[in-house]
Amino acid sequence: MQIDIVEHEPPYRVGVIVGSLSRESINRRLATALQRLAPPELEFFEIRYGDLPLYNRDLDADYPQVALDFKAAVRSADALLFVTPEYNRSLPGPLKNAIDWGSRPWGQNAWSDKPTAVIGASAGQIGTAVGQQSLRSTLSFLNARQMTTPEAYIHFTPGLIEADGEVTVAATEEFLRTFMVRFLEYTARVLTVIPQA
Repeated sequence: MQIDIVEHEPPYRVGVIVGSLSRESINRRLATALQRLAPPELEFFEIRYGDLPLYNRDLDADYPQVALDFKAAVRSADALLFVTPEYNRSLPGPLKNAIDWGSRPWGQNAWSDKPTAVIGASAGQIGTAVGQQSLRSTLSFLNARQMTTPEAYIHFTPGLIEADGEVTVAATEEFLRTFMVRFLEYTARVLTVIPQA
């Protein structure tokens, strides 16, 4: 039996989901830095979710347009990059709400099979490690394809990343550059399709 491997050729459209709604978010700075350092085969657009109402199953039969638009943006991405803080040892509530909207109604999960990477910055020493685990657990249930290494918990110190995304510490810059190269490689693997006979 012959197996033909079909590769989705780059560039890959990456939807960026920042876990904080704050305009001054350090994770927004981190997201900007990642885009600056990424290989040219990755093209980025932000998927915003701040206008989503609280998810309520009663709305499944008449899905709000804002939620339909959000799901369409998720579906339009070849891959997803989550850049998120940790709130109270978990993921931020607005981000979880957005993920819930993207997964419903039942059987219409927009996250399924999407290549994903998770990274986050925090002023604390453990740099979003616990919050990322909560996010990963949810993404796993939703059948998102998660890049598991390298893990990336960024201890954000004053001046580490400038407002324009410039990283001021060479070792951190190199790590983030490597992270994005690995994400490109992972995305290419996930998007490689072996047709069934």
